Amino acid sequence: MSLRTYLHDIARCPSIEELWILHCDKMLSYGFDRLIYGFTRYRTSTSLGDPEDFVILTNHDRAYTDVFLGEGLYYHAPMVHWALANDGACSWTVLHDMARERAMTPAEQRVVEFNQRMDVFAGYTVSFKSISARSKGAIALTARKDLTQADVDAIWEEHGSDIKLMNDIAHLKILTLPYSAPNRALTRRQREALEWVGDGKTTQDIAVLMGLTSATVEKHLRLAREALSVETTAQAVLKAAFANQMFVMDA
Repeated sequence: MSLRTYLHDIARCPSIEELWILHCDKMLSYGFDRLIYGFTRYRTSTSLGDPEDFVILTNHDRAYTDVFLGEGLYYHAPMVHWALANDGACSWTVLHDMARERAMTPAEQRVVEFNQRMDVFAGYTVSFKSISARSKGAIALTARKDLTQADVDAIWEEHGSDIKLMNDIAHLKILTLPYSAPNRALTRRQREALEWVGDGKTTQDIAVLMGLTSATVEKHLRLAREALSVETTAQAVLKAAFANQMFVMDA
């Protein structure tokens, strides 16, 4: 698949699931067979936000993700720290340099040792430029087990600008597509009620527009707040909008 064909296909993807399959296949053609993409809109100076609000995409197996993601190992990963502080692409050569110079904390060392046991030792990290102080996205491209970091750096020397471009475009496309954690998806009625709130309608207005009682509208809004794990309806509107769950076409 040419770069032009890839970009056309990505631009037309109707869902994150289809985009991710396409992107994983394309990255595999460059030797990167395991990927983790992460994005948050809720970053603060002390937190990345609730993990259930992250957009996480990966094709790593469960043995890896249950520990790296499920047990929060990612929080101490040196390349995650790099991605939070930088934009652009970075070779994992820096990890080897840190190990040689004994520049890692004990927590970072445990992450590196776990990755080595799982054959995650060569690759690149791409950190995407953010326009908001509260958002950050990055992707870790893990190379095939038979490739060394020197092999990966040689691949990047030849194709790195195209690989980075494809990851940048995939990231921008992901930001336009609806996404929610399985337990935070809104029902059609909850979404409709929030949409009317976003249009400035009162509960009484929404009841008339939806053909419901005010009490039923309040119930839909309460359930929407619970699904999105927020305290106020204004927060629910914002979070649903961030996740592209507002004004979406059912088709």
